[in-house]
Amino acid sequence: MSYVAHDESAFAPPAEVEEVELYHAKTWVGKYVWSQDAKVIAIQYAMTAIGIGLVALVLSWLMRLQLGYPNTFSFINPSNYLQFVTMHGMIMVIYLLTALFLGGFGNYLIPLMVGARDMVFPYVNMVSYWVYLFAVLLLVASFFVTGGPTGAGWTLYPPQAISHGTPGASWGIILMLVSLAFFIIGFTMGGLNYVVTVLQARTRGMTMMRLPLTVWGIFMATVLALLAFPALFVSAIMMILDLTLGTSFFMPALVSMGKLSEHTGGNPLLFQHLFWFFGHPEVYIVALPAFGIVSDLLSVHARKNIFGYRMMVWAILAIGALSFVVWAHHMYVSGMNPYFGFFFATTTLIIAVPTAIKVYNWVLTLWRGNIHLTVPMLFAIGFIFTFINGGLTGLFLGNATVSVPLSDTMFVVAHFHMVMAIAPIMVVFGAIYHWYPKITGRMLNDTLGKFHFWVTFVGSYCIYYPMHYLGMMGVPRRYYAISGTDFIPASAHFVNEWITIAALVVGVVQLVFLYNLISSYFKGKPSGSNPWNATTLEWQTPDTPPKHGNFGAALPVVYRWAYDYSVPGAVEDFIPQNVPPREVAGRNTSKT
Repeated sequence: MSYVAHDESAFAPPAEVEEVELYHAKTWVGKYVWSQDAKVIAIQYAMTAIGIGLVALVLSWLMRLQLGYPNTFSFINPSNYLQFVTMHGMIMVIYLLTALFLGGFGNYLIPLMVGARDMVFPYVNMVSYWVYLFAVLLLVASFFVTGGPTGAGWTLYPPQAISHGTPGASWGIILMLVSLAFFIIGFTMGGLNYVVTVLQARTRGMTMMRLPLTVWGIFMATVLALLAFPALFVSAIMMILDLTLGTSFFMPALVSMGKLSEHTGGNPLLFQHLFWFFGHPEVYIVALPAFGIVSDLLSVHARKNIFGYRMMVWAILAIGALSFVVWAHHMYVSGMNPYFGFFFATTTLIIAVPTAIKVYNWVLTLWRGNIHLTVPMLFAIGFIFTFINGGLTGLFLGNATVSVPLSDTMFVVAHFHMVMAIAPIMVVFGAIYHWYPKITGRMLNDTLGKFHFWVTFVGSYCIYYPMHYLGMMGVPRRYYAISGTDFIPASAHFVNEWITIAALVVGVVQLVFLYNLISSYFKGKPSGSNPWNATTLEWQTPDTPPKHGNFGAALPVVYRWAYDYSVPGAVEDFIPQNVPPREVAGRNTSKT
């Protein structure tokens, strides 16, 4: 029986650009500290992001201790609580998830998956990491200045953020804003690298429509970030000027303690528009790489080609474009014209269409697949469940009339965490379990991995499902204490205790994951070069882990798309992208 493959071609056009000689470090410091190897830089990004993410995890424990057991812990006061809320939110969204998906997975996977030696601008790539690290250190420094870090909430709304009485309203907010500015500078260096590498450094035969969806997701997220981050950058600079030089970009005339402030004529809503013009694309800056990665995990571990590849690519592009016209659904309570509310509610529903297409295609990829319930697959399926649940609550909040009464309640916290925390983190864990063998040459412990998945997955639902109930009862978010409030029943306090216990358990279980990472590096079972029998180029390198330059003496040539699994008539259930048609035909003939 002859085999039938999709998008297979025996012809690969000649290379249009000559290979550039790489810089090979001669010292340990040059190889692992001031490294220009994208793979090492990716690990630096990942370790830094996970490190600061653990700080944010501890802050969330402190917040939950106060909510679950009010006024029990003397070291948590109202000011501290607001600072914990602010720093937890900003660290998780910007310094962990954005840095991990783009700086970590982007750096490691893009050159390998497109068949390149390295990023196009290795030196700039190195500098981007060190600027990111400097931004993280500035943020951490705010814990040690007079007044502590800012407690303005992670959205940093003025005039509250820089007004007297708000925790950290002087040095705390300045360090936060300067840190964000440096983060954006560092990301811009890295982001330009990712885009140019995808567009210009693909190997022979690797057309845009043969790219794995992981690359498409990271590529589009990078484009969004390059367009959206400038809005946050300029708003950070303008708020610094309002605080330090007395300008009035965002600060209106205020009367405080009977005295008129020096500010006149500023518009606080301008900041909100700038922040959310960045803020909603930021949701997809995190989500699109997750969409791409989960597509590849499902295909590999279901032994089936991704359903509707081209539709998936166009859905990624459509989501990216539409993400710039939905930002004001975060601002329904700001007093906007009802017609604007109608417009943004409509665009919010429209952007759900390409997102739903992706969900349908994931489910259809699993349909009649040879599903292997490996740890990466468990996390991928967990992502689908969580993203659907979080997306359904988003339909409530995207509707202006329903969103207004729910806006300042725990319902928003539950929705946001399901979509922007648990769902992406599921993908992060799945991706680490999937690519750890390529990074280290060893397998992670499967038993510990499954224990980690089930406790994290079930525990996350124990946290955020009850939180929706709190929101429906009207329990407000960001409040230090809610005791003595007549409209909140006693059941709300029991639910808060339950959520706190679940959050502590889920947090502690992440230490099992860290133990697995470290112990498997030294004692894990050798993985071989391609333990998952995957088709994409990163699994076809001559060395595992890949050496600097990735592909040895000659770059691979691509003859097919990235999803030739269970091809009818083929002897094996996968055909790598760099295997020419005549070789596949020869294998079939010899087996016959």
